[in-house]
Amino acid sequence: MKIDILTLFPEMFTAVTEASMLGRAAEKGLLDITLTDIRDYTQDRHNRVDECPFGGGAGMVMMPDPAFRALSSVGAENKHVIYMSPRGPVLDQKKIEELSGEAELVILCGHYEGIDERIIEKWDMEEISIGDYILTGGEPAAIVLIDAVARMIPGVLGDSASVMEESIYSGLLEYPQYTRPREYEDMAVPEVLFSGDHEKVRLWKFEKSLELTKKRRPDLFRKFLEEAEGLTAAEKKILEKLCT
Repeated sequence: MKIDILTLFPEMFTAVTEASMLGRAAEKGLLDITLTDIRDYTQDRHNRVDECPFGGGAGMVMMPDPAFRALSSVGAENKHVIYMSPRGPVLDQKKIEELSGEAELVILCGHYEGIDERIIEKWDMEEISIGDYILTGGEPAAIVLIDAVARMIPGVLGDSASVMEESIYSGLLEYPQYTRPREYEDMAVPEVLFSGDHEKVRLWKFEKSLELTKKRRPDLFRKFLEEAEGLTAAEKKILEKLCT
């Protein structure tokens, strides 16, 4: 996948995109991330990219010309263009999976109080939010989106089973995880994890995921109850116990 990131602060990305999972994906040729500094496309002798909003209001707004020129430089006309915006639908797993199927993405990171609306209209941008809160700019949000999407690209994770394991109980929070030592500070790892019985372990994980989801995200738990299908008899028994 090729991802073009248009930003006023490209240095905010390098520590993330060149390290860990994203860095390894780039080395394998699975991910090609290109950073474009929008300031390089301003025609203002002071390199200004923002102006006061028409109609008044606090803060500054990104002007259309530098953004238009930057978008043209990466051939955004024929690509899926995303604007990280608090106005957009909140990013979820369904959207992440959808975006992971794209060959190319262009992500525009706004700053200040936002960007001139004509940028969004002309380039038919999809606005995406990562939550109901305000950030100083679109860069942190873009990093979240890229990291989540990259995980879904075949071959990016060293062990493809990692993705499968996390999505076995889609819609539920993940079960507790343990590693060595078996006992620490008088706290022991649950015995079932040493039983060698794969079915018992699987059902234990399922039950713990249900318990955590019911306690911490009752909205997700209700959704799971509404959409759950194809459960085994043992899974149904666990679910019934939690619902009584």
